[in-house]
Amino acid sequence: MNKVESIEDFYKRKFNWLPDNIRNEIGHFNVFPLDPYVGENAQPVPYKRRDFYKVMLVVGPARVHYADKVVEVKKQALSFSNPKIPYKWEYTEKIRSGFFCIFNQHFFSHFGNLNQYEVFQPGGNHVYELTDEQVEKVRQVFARMQEEIASEYAHKYDMLRNLVFELLHFALKMEPVSSLGKQRINASQRIATLFLELLERQFPIEDAHPVVALRSATEFAQQLNVHVNHLNRAVKEVTDKTTTQVIAERLLQEAKILLKHSTWNVSEIAYSLGFSEVTHFNNFFKKHMGTSPLKFRNA
Repeated sequence: MNKVESIEDFYKRKFNWLPDNIRNEIGHFNVFPLDPYVGENAQPVPYKRRDFYKVMLVVGPARVHYADKVVEVKKQALSFSNPKIPYKWEYTEKIRSGFFCIFNQHFFSHFGNLNQYEVFQPGGNHVYELTDEQVEKVRQVFARMQEEIASEYAHKYDMLRNLVFELLHFALKMEPVSSLGKQRINASQRIATLFLELLERQFPIEDAHPVVALRSATEFAQQLNVHVNHLNRAVKEVTDKTTTQVIAERLLQEAKILLKHSTWNVSEIAYSLGFSEVTHFNNFFKKHMGTSPLKFRNA
């Protein structure tokens, strides 16, 4: 896989310069119009991870790859990406206009945990199709960002954080209220959440050597210091799946990503996912997908 693109790499790639305040005590934030990078000037966005957050308004049809999902933007959309999730945009030449803002974790270090919001979670929704009316509302928020960042107001970065939250909640309010969201936080949810976070920390994989150390319910239970039966009950109650199912689905998701977007051979992929034998990986993949890893890659 390609190395993680840092916020410094982003500036060098886009502008060949680096802001003076990129490492200061308030973190980094910036906002840009999308117009110079779309249409005839469009450049393909490679599939890779970034070490910064990005919120983008896209006006025009496009296709975005998130993990093993492909999301079609039919007309216009608001998208969110975070350092944990690789992505790639296609058909950028068809995008007419838009805006995007970028910021690092340090910019919000004393203002809440962004990863608690679904738009920045690995299993959450990251692309929101917008109506013409919604596009204008979002466009106004980005315009206010541009106005604030160019101002001399002493507390402009507080204003900018508020505007990021405004976009975040604008998207979340478009989501239907889930039954899980209505439930009271209890012990099972806490354990299941810790398990899912621990599982997700092992991904995405970027080096062709074993990095998936935790692969069984027992190993996760030991790491979380709970009995394996307690863990299994909690995960089943919250996700309606067994612990083994959740682990297998995440391994399968990463396997599909590596087969699609890396140049590693099947043995290297199997090894990186913690399979001691490539035969075991082939059997695992065929059991869940009905086809071999090589046939999936070549399809």
